[in-house]
Amino acid sequence: MNKELHPANYRFVVFKDMSNGYSFLTRSTAPSKETVKWEDGNEYPLIKLEISNMSHPFFTGQNVLVDTAGRIDKFKKKYAKKA
Repeated sequence: MNKELHPANYRFVVFKDMSNGYSFLTRSTAPSKETVKWEDGNEYPLIKLEISNMSHPFFTGQNVLVDTAGRIDKFKKKYAKKA
């Protein structure tokens, strides 16, 4: 196994899900210009996420149906006459 494959500069980082405000503290090498004060009183780099396990439909059990430009309605109108 190659010893130089993985980075050595892991540090504590706060990841924040911007869709619901859920935050968690973990170790990462991801760069960040923003910081946030965590529950323990220390300041950590902040990484903003669009989606996490707390907001993803697979993990929450809520399926989200996105209908862009009425594609479902167009399909129903098109094939309603043939049925």
